Amino acid sequence: MKNQICSGIFFWVGLLTALGLGWPRPSAVPEKGRWTLDVTYEHPVQITVKTSAGQTCRYWYMIISMTNQNFDEGVLFYPKCELVTDTFQVLSAGQGEVKGLFELVKAKHQGQYPYLESLDFEDHQIRRGKDNSRDFVIFWPDFDTQAKVVQFYLAGLSNETTAIGHPVQVDSQGDPIPVYLSKTLQLTYSIGTDPLLRQGASLRFEGQDWVMR
Repeated sequence: MKNQICSGIFFWVGLLTALGLGWPRPSAVPEKGRWTLDVTYEHPVQITVKTSAGQTCRYWYMIISMTNQNFDEGVLFYPKCELVTDTFQVLSAGQGEVKGLFELVKAKHQGQYPYLESLDFEDHQIRRGKDNSRDFVIFWPDFDTQAKVVQFYLAGLSNETTAIGHPVQVDSQGDPIPVYLSKTLQLTYSIGTDPLLRQGASLRFEGQDWVMR
């Protein structure tokens, strides 16, 4: 089902582009009340762990740091993070995460990120100021070994949204059903390693962009 949804998304984007309609872009100048967190990140790396049953599991993880520079009252961070491959595979963050994975990564990065958090947190408020910056680690299970390009989509970093009409589906009045999109950080990487050599593979950074998704 997720593969079908992803395929539909890519088809839709291609259709809009072909028709000259373009894809919604974030505002160059944010409207009043709109916010976007300052974000830095470590490039994704892979890690393997063994379960209590002796099974070896491979994951990719990314550490992101975010700061609220402008809003005194603080902002609320509700993340939605997905990995999408050029083979139309879609993986949600945390999918299939095994016990002890976070603790392993936290210990590995204790020196640089002593207050590292997982996405399983209760305090969603990002308070203003660099002293209130927060660091999170995001995990995804290993993706399709046939993929050559992988994109990471990090949503929840901004409250900017927009609505567009669905190109096919309509309501009872015949009007396009609205589809709501959020300002999302898109990180693109390529991977050229032979599938049989996945254990030693690394990702090559191709660029970042802010998109409405």
